[in-house]
Amino acid sequence: MSAPNKAVVPAALTIRQADAADWPEVLRLYESSGIDKPGANDAHAGPALWSRLERAGGVVLLAEAGGHAVGTLTLFVLPLLAHGGQPSMVVDDVAVDPSTQGLGIGRALMNAAMQMARQQGCYKLALSSNLKRHAAHAFYEHIGLQQHGLSFFVQPIAEHAENKAEFLT
Repeated sequence: MSAPNKAVVPAALTIRQADAADWPEVLRLYESSGIDKPGANDAHAGPALWSRLERAGGVVLLAEAGGHAVGTLTLFVLPLLAHGGQPSMVVDDVAVDPSTQGLGIGRALMNAAMQMARQQGCYKLALSSNLKRHAAHAFYEHIGLQQHGLSFFVQPIAEHAENKAEFLT
């Protein structure tokens, strides 16, 4: 599939669960939307990465319009012990082709994720976004998500061997 332009996007948008065969299009969406730098991913690693994602319970949704992949997101339903045992959904890697942004594709993907969260009995749907992604933050607020709490991260411990002891004590 080639990258779409705005003229190609019809009113009929479909959202489906992607599979490993969709890896090239998902990768294109990550790179064109700025989630990943062009060429940063190994195009041949898709099947192994997809298998690992599925084993961990991940689901990739793919939005298509006019025969073109125009958006994607990845979600996980996490079983929890708190909150009465209700699960939580985490959404990540939300990407919409820049040529189709502003046409409701991101909203449709997030609505599909929210519907899945309701079907799974999740008490919340959460996502985190890089502080630099101001347009994404405005989009999330526009569709009704609320900023809540803080997000913290640490680089993988193996990359910080000098600090490893701090994490083990």
